[in-house]
Amino acid sequence: MPTKSTNKNAGLKFERQFTSDTVNVFDMFDYDYRTSVIRNPTGEVVFEMTNVEVPQQWSQIATDILAQKYFRKAGVPQADGSLGRETSAKQVAHRMANCWRVWGERYGYFASTEDAQVFYEELVYCILNQACVPNSPQWFNTGLHESYGIKGKPQGHYYVDQNDGQLKKSTSAYERPQPHACFILSVDDDLVNEGGIMDLWVREARIFKYGSGVGTNFSNLRGEGEKLSGGGTSSGLMSFLKIGDRAAGAIKSGGTTRRAAKMVCLDLDHPEIETFIDWKVEEEKKVAALIAAGYSSDYEGEAYRTVSGQNSNNSVRIPNEFFERLAKGEDWELVGRMDGKVMKKVSAKALWDKISYAAWRCADPGTQYDTTINEWHTCPKGGRIRASNPCSEYMFLDNTACNLASANLRKFFNESDNSFDVKGFEYTVRLWTTVLEVSVLMAQFPSKEVAQLSYDYRTLGLGYANLGSMLMVSGIPYDSDEARGIAGAITAIMTGISYKTSAEIAGILGAFPRYNENKEDMMRVMRNHRAAAYDADQAYVGLSIKPQGIKAKDCPDYLLKAACKAWDDAVEYGEKYGYRNAQTTVIAPTGTIGLVMDCDTTGVEPDFALVKFKKLSGGGYFKIINQSVPQALANLKYSEAEQDAIIKYAVGAASFAGAPFINHQTLSEKGFIADEIKKLDDAVMSAFEVGFVFNVYTLGEECLQRLGFKPEQYFNFDWSLLKALGFTGAEIDAANDYVCGTMTIEGAPHLKEEHYPVFDCANKCGKKGERYIHPHGHIRMMAATQPFISGAISKTINLPNEANINEIADCYHLSWELGLKACALYRDGSKLSQPLSNKSDSKADEDASAESTDSQFIDVGKLTVDELLDELQKRMQASPDTKLKRQLSRIVERKSLPTKRRGFTQKARINGQTIFLRTGEYSDNTLGEIFIDLAKEGSTLRSLMNCFAIAVSVGLQYGVPLEEFVEKFVFTKFEPAGMVDHPNIKSTTSIVDFVFRCLAYEYLDRTDLVHVLDRPEVMNTGNDDWDEPTESKPELSDVRVIASTTVPAPKAQKTQVAVKSDNSTQEYMKSMQSDAPACNTCGHITVRSGTCYKCLNCGNSMGCS
Repeated sequence: MPTKSTNKNAGLKFERQFTSDTVNVFDMFDYDYRTSVIRNPTGEVVFEMTNVEVPQQWSQIATDILAQKYFRKAGVPQADGSLGRETSAKQVAHRMANCWRVWGERYGYFASTEDAQVFYEELVYCILNQACVPNSPQWFNTGLHESYGIKGKPQGHYYVDQNDGQLKKSTSAYERPQPHACFILSVDDDLVNEGGIMDLWVREARIFKYGSGVGTNFSNLRGEGEKLSGGGTSSGLMSFLKIGDRAAGAIKSGGTTRRAAKMVCLDLDHPEIETFIDWKVEEEKKVAALIAAGYSSDYEGEAYRTVSGQNSNNSVRIPNEFFERLAKGEDWELVGRMDGKVMKKVSAKALWDKISYAAWRCADPGTQYDTTINEWHTCPKGGRIRASNPCSEYMFLDNTACNLASANLRKFFNESDNSFDVKGFEYTVRLWTTVLEVSVLMAQFPSKEVAQLSYDYRTLGLGYANLGSMLMVSGIPYDSDEARGIAGAITAIMTGISYKTSAEIAGILGAFPRYNENKEDMMRVMRNHRAAAYDADQAYVGLSIKPQGIKAKDCPDYLLKAACKAWDDAVEYGEKYGYRNAQTTVIAPTGTIGLVMDCDTTGVEPDFALVKFKKLSGGGYFKIINQSVPQALANLKYSEAEQDAIIKYAVGAASFAGAPFINHQTLSEKGFIADEIKKLDDAVMSAFEVGFVFNVYTLGEECLQRLGFKPEQYFNFDWSLLKALGFTGAEIDAANDYVCGTMTIEGAPHLKEEHYPVFDCANKCGKKGERYIHPHGHIRMMAATQPFISGAISKTINLPNEANINEIADCYHLSWELGLKACALYRDGSKLSQPLSNKSDSKADEDASAESTDSQFIDVGKLTVDELLDELQKRMQASPDTKLKRQLSRIVERKSLPTKRRGFTQKARINGQTIFLRTGEYSDNTLGEIFIDLAKEGSTLRSLMNCFAIAVSVGLQYGVPLEEFVEKFVFTKFEPAGMVDHPNIKSTTSIVDFVFRCLAYEYLDRTDLVHVLDRPEVMNTGNDDWDEPTESKPELSDVRVIASTTVPAPKAQKTQVAVKSDNSTQEYMKSMQSDAPACNTCGHITVRSGTCYKCLNCGNSMGCS
């Protein structure tokens, strides 16, 4: 039972801060009725809802998240007496706030009914104003019973009754919700009993089902070869990890994503630590082999589904002792789990190099600094902290849970004077600390142990988002001492006020039950937090690494004073009353909830781009500047005219009016009519290059024919309408910069170079951008905030693709030196899911032009037979001259395909008829065979298609050019025909027409035969060295037969060719982070959010928050 208070003034009092007692809180906002439509990249609608009521200030993406994810879809009483779904943000805000109020009143949290009403109204205001919101499980589950009477069948959950302190089993699914997002579970070295290995998968399943995430330290499990009690030896840790990985992949809707909602931790002295570190490295090699064999490289494809280790984040727990041995060049000991004896010694340097290489190669494992974590542990009498949740922000005892909420810092930033609303922020922190505490009271948990320990320790996870955006608006560079000073102060205020509130509640309801046994340790940690606020180096107690305190010279005075006072009060109140909660704050990734609050940035992250795409109701996007940029420019004292010029430089004018060289007047002179010019203006709103919109699909065939062009021209992928109209490359580039923008502010007119750092992002911006935040900038920002966080920080340190292994090691080591609790790194392009493609088409053209001038004059006498045949084969495939090909085919025998060959498999549906098209390729990536399979077993059409495919394959192997087949068979008409379920081809006249459209697109770049130019690219086909950047098939060399000379015959060199991009938002997202997975809900490319991913199209979070 909690320690009882003797405070006579029982109950919390709440004064109004943002609301008024004369105005209904719901009437403080204006509302819109919107349509929510979520489409996948092919345009197919995956979700649609009309008449969604939201505050006018909410963006379309926030509306979509509410409608698709958070609205209760059934069981909600309607006006006509029937049951239906939620339709308004008002309903959801009331459902949650009313639930917290009801439970708080029921258990004596408020001093009066009036205080409870103020509490409710202030929470409603926070939610509707997007100032602070809880984690996703609260939106899903909280208040369904209180507001709608929904109960649901029990799911095996438990809770501790606060009235009598007894553990009880839940009798329904929603009378007590599951509001917690983060769990840490233990596992015993036991196969089938409760608390053992197989039982863990069941406990995880219960957590995954309700949208939460879980982490576990597996160091209790015996290593391979250790003795079993009944004789024989253990099959080892890794065999069981692979079982758990499969179970998570089957249960978790995210499937095979790099950052799933599961964390696997392992102590660095475990006997199988080396194999664990190499686990994902080896699995990535298998993926590469499967991709080379023709399987899709997509995260949802067979290559990644086939291998293990794709459903968790992996972390190694590193103690300070290891770094000491590393510095001395000593060995590190691996210890048996059963007898504690040293089983093996390895070089500390070799093990460190292995960790660094694995992280460089595939982004895992991350590092968790065990000594630092436990020196900041508030409750060591309960045991050591051994693990974290999947995103590494919640770190506490095994079998505990944490519920999260995040405040939007932009809502507390006064743009008129660049000040931070300390009073409003402190009020919000107190309000939401109470919410999270009440959430522990009303929650149910997936196991007895978690229910009991959550009652005993009552850990919370309040955090914030939009720090990076706030700093940019302030005109302060993210990677600067001033930014770190501000971040440290705001974080100190948050955690200080949260602990003060916790102590205040303890004065009313008593401290958490296990407080007294941990009192001395907890107060030591509280005083260390306070010492960091004062930057008092000599005041720290029990810390091996001194934290980064707030530097007075780098922090505004009013923030520093508020931070110090918050911690003075937190310690004073704690000494008097104890604390209601063992932990109160974390910095979570705020993926989905960050989008609900329309935050530009998550947690302590900087922004990832300066130019973004705003979603329109009903689908589609238009290009806008990051909302922080205009205010930042104003704060930096740029005039309105200068601001406008800088913004237009980045985002473009989105119109050809006034553009250099290519404008309304010049287009009219070239023969375009007003309606066609309007089409071009509309199309460039979401285009990256002007060349994308000058095509037959935008303008129509009638226009191009009137201008004098023929179908063979405007349906040719390599043909440029602008160049055909007489515009030079330089003129096109100048117009492009004006109309579509550069996607960066580097080089913008009027912008001073000393202000460039203000606008630095996590990635390079646009094709001209060269600046990005150095990895050390990320780490130092984390170090500035970590001393004021109860838990840790979910954040990924971004590194460019060219970063080397030593840079990875340096980042991990610096993180430890600066007192971080954990570090996760991500080198762009370290996964195989998508190709690295940052070159623009114009650059690729320049490269190709440069290569074409570098001709080789080769003596045929110096060519080997294989080289000569290889050259002939490339001539045959590359030449458009079919007569040459026929002549060559007469002298070349049928070329057999390799026994093991690459290719691709394409599934499609034509008017409901499922078809599988498979290809086989020669080693030089040219087409050698096709297979056509239909779903109808035994049908005549299936047999005919099979025979047809064999005939085509034989022709290909005898040298018949694919172009010949394409020209003969596209547009053939017979049933089935009609609409096609395919990313690029949307309609067809027959199966044969579809087959050769697909082949022409994939092997001949015939974009004139497809309808959508946005295909997934396959990487690493034909390259055996998986650690090197992917290279395309060899370019055709320029060979001329001459008389014998002494010039040696160089071998054909592989050259990297840039992938052509189109005007879709997908290509832009790929260019920003080349290998982010596709969203498992809508298929759009995701962006990083802490150590997870989030989707900017539908709002889905591929993590646990």
